[in-house]
Amino acid sequence: MTRILVTGADGQVGKELQFLASQHPLFEFRFTDRLTLDITDSAGVARYVESFHPDIIINCAAYTAVDRAESDTSGAARINIEGSLVLASAAKTVGARMLHLSTDYVYHNDWNRPLTENAPTNPQSVYAKTKLDGDLIARQILGDDVTVVRTSWVYSSYGHNFVKTMLTLAQERDTLNVVDDQIGSPTYARDLAAALLTICGQKDNWGGIYHYSNEGVCSWYDFAHAIFAENEIDMQLSPIPSSQYPTPAVRPPFSVLNKRKIRDTFGLNIPHWRDSLIRCLQALATETTV
Repeated sequence: MTRILVTGADGQVGKELQFLASQHPLFEFRFTDRLTLDITDSAGVARYVESFHPDIIINCAAYTAVDRAESDTSGAARINIEGSLVLASAAKTVGARMLHLSTDYVYHNDWNRPLTENAPTNPQSVYAKTKLDGDLIARQILGDDVTVVRTSWVYSSYGHNFVKTMLTLAQERDTLNVVDDQIGSPTYARDLAAALLTICGQKDNWGGIYHYSNEGVCSWYDFAHAIFAENEIDMQLSPIPSSQYPTPAVRPPFSVLNKRKIRDTFGLNIPHWRDSLIRCLQALATETTV
């Protein structure tokens, strides 16, 4: 039996891991959120990890309020950097491995092709900088016993995300402007969670950095258009440049991730983002009618 400790279990990926847990009888899970385990409390984390003695820690906990981080640097650093340090140190003490979730925001360059794991990092926001520092610290402490998985544009039927925001706005208005000059790949959190559990089931190939998002490429405008189309919502949608929708934090203009490494290494079959969007919308409809 492989013991897996999941932090950030109240987030989108954490919730999806809980949903999938019953499909993995050879894994014993312990799910924690900010109320049950403060990842910045080194003594508390050490006691918890010593007690449960996990084989793997999946770190889904993060400060993800990208714009708020610009004015709350210490808060973002505490969770994204110090939390990574504390968890990696606790994992090393008990000989556990760690899966550490990271972000496409660490990349910000003029590439016009899918980003490989060795693409130069160039974080432009507090969120991006603290996440990159968290990646580096975990790798310094654990070496090949930590696998960093960088992802992008995460959404789910749980929590707050772009898909649910679009559906909410559709109830309030019939016209909407969405930026069309930020290009990437959406990631259905359930697909990402399934990929993480596949990695947990393999003893080899640990260590290093991997990318995971759904296949395909789109802009936020394209993504919004697909959401409304799949729900047969009559929305007058207009594409606009990012300059017309300024935000406190700078977003990467292009963050399409190359997934060949994670696909080939772990034998993953990664769905296209449009197919995964349909499955997420079906999950949302089911939850609404239950």
